[in-house]
Formats: sequence, C-alpha cells, structure tokens
Amino acid sequence: MLTFLISNQSLLVLYFLVFVAGVIDSAAGGGGLIALPAYMVSGMPVHVAFASNKFSSACGTTFSTLRFLKHRSIDIYIALAASVSSFIGSAIASKIVLLLDAKILNKMLVIIIPIAAIAILFNKNYSDENISRKSRGIKDYIIAVLIGLLIGFYDGLIGPGSGTFAIIIFSVLMKYDLRTASGNAKLLNLASNYASLITFIFAGTIRYSVAIPAAFCCILGNYIGAGLAIKKGSKFIRPMMIVVLALLLIKMLSNVLGW
Repeated sequence: MLTFLISNQSLLVLYFLVFVAGVIDSAAGGGGLIALPAYMVSGMPVHVAFASNKFSSACGTTFSTLRFLKHRSIDIYIALAASVSSFIGSAIASKIVLLLDAKILNKMLVIIIPIAAIAILFNKNYSDENISRKSRGIKDYIIAVLIGLLIGFYDGLIGPGSGTFAIIIFSVLMKYDLRTASGNAKLLNLASNYASLITFIFAGTIRYSVAIPAAFCCILGNYIGAGLAIKKGSKFIRPMMIVVLALLLIKMLSNVLGW
C-alpha cells in the first residue's frame, strides 16, 4: 500500500461529497460521477481511490438494492442474468485497472467523466409506463447478458455513470418503466461492484480507514436520496450535480495538466 497523507479538511470534504453522491445515486443514478473524483481530489493515489470508492459504493448499492427488492421493483430473472455477466465483465476490467499507469487512468477519467455527465444531465424524463413483455424469451436473456457485460466492464474500468447508463438501456431497449429499470440496474451494479471489490481486496489497494467512514456516509445518502426520489426525483438533483461536477472536473484537469 502506498504511503500518503490526507488532511482532516480533505477528509471532511470527501465524506460530504460521498454522502451527496449517495443521495444522487439513489434518486437519479450517476453518484459515481461525484464520488470517484472526490476520492481523487482528496489526494489519494488513483488506484487507491478506485478501490476505496468501490468499497463505499458497494455498501450504498447494497442498501438501494435491498430497497428495490423489498418493493418488488426488480424483474428478478432478467436482472440476475444481467448481474452474472456484469460480475464477469467487472472482474475482468478491474484486473485491467490494476495494470494501467496512474497517469493513463487520470487522463481517461478527464475525458470520459464529462461525456458521462452530459449523457446523464441532459437526459430527459424516462417513461413511467411499463410496456415490457411479461413473458421473456431467450432473446431477452441474451440482451440482458450483453447489457450486463457492457455495463459491468465499464463499471470495473471507469465506474461513474454506469448505473444511469444501465437504467437508460433497460428502459429504452427492453421497454421497462423507470422504477423496474432502476431496480434491474441496482442488482446489476451490485454484482459489478462486488466483483471489483473482491479484486481490490485481494490486491490490497483499499484504504479502509477512509473507505469505512465513507461507506456510512454513502448509506446515509442513499437513505435520504430514496425520499427525494419519491418526492421530487432527478429534477431536484441535476442542478446540484452540475455545480459539484464543474468544480471537481476543474480540479482534476489542474492535476493532469499541472496547473
């Protein structure tokens, strides 16, 4: 494990932003767009930031998934098919992350995070009408497996925005209503998060002294975000995302370009 120091002020900012990310992820998806850059801005080496973020994210996603299961808002068989392939895709991608140079990862994030943010922030309201078929055939399961592989690989390699991309694909491609698409995406993300988490645990790249308190903040954010999702939804979250993302991306650019 690399030796590095994080100031108390940086830790407080990190925990607050992880909490905000939990609120956003539960209400509208895309919380990783804030959480991962927040870890990196705190002064963590990029590989440690990836691993520690995955730990807190997995805890928050577990909470959200249980909430969707409780309300029966998951097409369980389709979601399980996507989750198995998501686990595989994420595990493969996480091993690739460990082999990449830190500077390459930083540059990848600076390019990909703004693209993911634009796709999420400017996405219009999803359909609330469930026009998916009640009975599923082999074709549907093949599509679900491909969705899982794609999103799982992206989540393991990059991470931010994977949940929202999954919601979009389930909603647009498989015609699920927003609630069920979100539930399917949560189970898919849970599998990819744990695949990456297992990889990082064995690699010894998680800074638990930071990641465990952050996990509690993420869980709390998910709890509050669930209420916001019911009352106001993503329209309330998007302005906050724009402001926070703008500040974080400026900081990341300054790190990469040496400003």
